[in-house]
Amino acid sequence: MIFAGLVSVKSSHTTTLLDLPELDEFAEALIGQLAVELNEEKEILELAEKIAEDNNFTLKFDPIEQISEKILPELKQKASDFLGVSLPNNIKLEYPELKDLKKIKGRKVFTETARNYVDELFDAVANEDLKKITELIKQDIAKFLVFSTYAKMYISKISTTYGDYLDNTVYLNKFILSRYPQIILYKQGAPYEPNYESVKAGYLGALKMTILEELIHSAQGNLQKINKEAVIQVNTINEELAKIILNLDDKNATELSEYLKLQPVPDDFPLAKRANLFFMLNPDHFIIEQLGPDVMTYTHVDIDPKIAEFVPKLLDTYKKWLKPIQTHHTAFTTMEGMAEFAIQNILKDDNDFQNYLTTFMGTDFSSYQVRKSLGKDFTQYVYVKLGKNTFKTLIENPPSTQELKNPQIYLKRIES
Repeated sequence: MIFAGLVSVKSSHTTTLLDLPELDEFAEALIGQLAVELNEEKEILELAEKIAEDNNFTLKFDPIEQISEKILPELKQKASDFLGVSLPNNIKLEYPELKDLKKIKGRKVFTETARNYVDELFDAVANEDLKKITELIKQDIAKFLVFSTYAKMYISKISTTYGDYLDNTVYLNKFILSRYPQIILYKQGAPYEPNYESVKAGYLGALKMTILEELIHSAQGNLQKINKEAVIQVNTINEELAKIILNLDDKNATELSEYLKLQPVPDDFPLAKRANLFFMLNPDHFIIEQLGPDVMTYTHVDIDPKIAEFVPKLLDTYKKWLKPIQTHHTAFTTMEGMAEFAIQNILKDDNDFQNYLTTFMGTDFSSYQVRKSLGKDFTQYVYVKLGKNTFKTLIENPPSTQELKNPQIYLKRIES
């Protein structure tokens, strides 16, 4: 729950969902929950500046743009050869710094009715603009409840995000990738020269891995389309749920909060009370936490009758949510698993990638290779049977949730 327990009582004021002092606190709470990430970003900048000013550290690494443009053609060919499918001809590379990358992440939030709202929200969060965030909350509380979760989720992962893909463009995180080589080498301590070549190779390996992953995503056109359409449906349903919760009367909101054992919220913070209810009853949280990940294979869901009394439309909302969330789950899992499997095979003998694993990740290829994931394991199983036809088949004919867990069912279907 994003705001549970984060909204403190500062003063007594009129109980209205558009009460400005409470909205100010919501804006502060959102930025506050990103404090760890924001501090980490500042620490990276400060350390990079310290390194630049250290006269004892004179070693340099080639610019990210120079290396990436040089290796792009070869990586496009390797990806196309391994996948057996064509990549878009007009793929380009871009190198956003931190704020621009956060805004790009906003464009990855797929929606039919809130495009401008999401773009403005991510821009405001990227600039830590509390006034603008408050204005956006006041403009549409339901949209804020839904899409602020994306802002927190995406931006909190920005320092571990090397790249992204959207609309024929591979975005490389210049903030991280252009600073990490110096930071890693600097932290290993003087003398720096003995470790320089391995870190340099690891830097190249990181770029190879990142560009390759996003190139693979560029080839997944049909899966990307299916995923986008499903996410739009999920977000539309979550907006509907937010409006239902916001329209609860005070009595039902209070009694339902007590029944769910949520942290008590004073009556003069009506939005905080409903926000806590929304984040608790949001199906991504409530259904999956109650039923576990196997809900992705269910055809029907039920809820506590007592909760249904408080929110009569809740069960129907959950039923509408089930199919698109399963579609999103299968498409996304297949895309990620395919990329992971392909990278593992394409770069298995690449020395730069090996150096990336040891210098950047503190692991080795053997450990990397045995890592399990549902999507990768599914892809690997199908690949044993279909070989190079695997990727074209998965892109054009993605699995169901049941088939993801049992690839034998998938193979039987497509071979029949």
